[in-house]
Amino acid sequence: MANKSNIFSQGIKSCRNNLFFHPYSRQDSGTFKNTPDRKILLGLTTITRGEWENKVREIDKLGLREIALFLTGLDFKERRELYQLLENTKLTSVPHVHLRNDMEINELNYLNNKFGTEIFNAHPELDPYHLLFDYTNFEKKIYIENTQEYVPADNELKKYAGLCLDLSHWESVKLDKGENSQENLKIKKVLKKYKIAVNHISAIKLNKIIHHDSFLNKDFHCYHSHLLGDLKELDYVKKYKNYLADTISIELENSLSEQLEVKKYLEKILNL
Repeated sequence: MANKSNIFSQGIKSCRNNLFFHPYSRQDSGTFKNTPDRKILLGLTTITRGEWENKVREIDKLGLREIALFLTGLDFKERRELYQLLENTKLTSVPHVHLRNDMEINELNYLNNKFGTEIFNAHPELDPYHLLFDYTNFEKKIYIENTQEYVPADNELKKYAGLCLDLSHWESVKLDKGENSQENLKIKKVLKKYKIAVNHISAIKLNKIIHHDSFLNKDFHCYHSHLLGDLKELDYVKKYKNYLADTISIELENSLSEQLEVKKYLEKILNL
């Protein structure tokens, strides 16, 4: 435990605290309104083992200064290695981080102080990957995500800052279970009550695919995928323009260079 604290306190000493952005945008059922603060972030994902190192190498090659970070695939030792590599790049900002459930508060402090992270997201309490520790000091920076299987409950959305709306999970639920399904109605209900700070955007396939969760050693059948094969797999997002947050994070295993094309395509079809 002492080693963890030392690592993160060293990084905090060289922190950058001059970052500012609005943490969320307000959604309603009216006409879509773009905002000057809305941004689409490339995502450094960690699902495919070993691929995250390639994404780190792309950061300076592509001249990136800002990304979203999805840490769900890395244990502490791997996360520590990732942080050290990121500190050796010219990256200055990580506005959004998807937490892994075994992250302790010193890691959140590190990310907030070193890279200006103001938006964290986590899975619902019913999900096997729900948070394990007390995050009292960060509760108003943590947003709970709708997953394929679970919609965040009122008690946890009230406890934390609000909703992380994963658009691909929502679309996959509707394709799989229907517009009038209990799951879809639950999502619509929480959308009326809680603010959205961040969106996740992944691919939606034409047909159901089998997703194998290597951590749970379990297969899931769904339409969403973290690997994009065709830009048209993003067209579904147009239906959700009224639910776009100011921070939109691309959650794809595709390379960052490919994600640049994804970003351009999303900006085009969403008129951003």
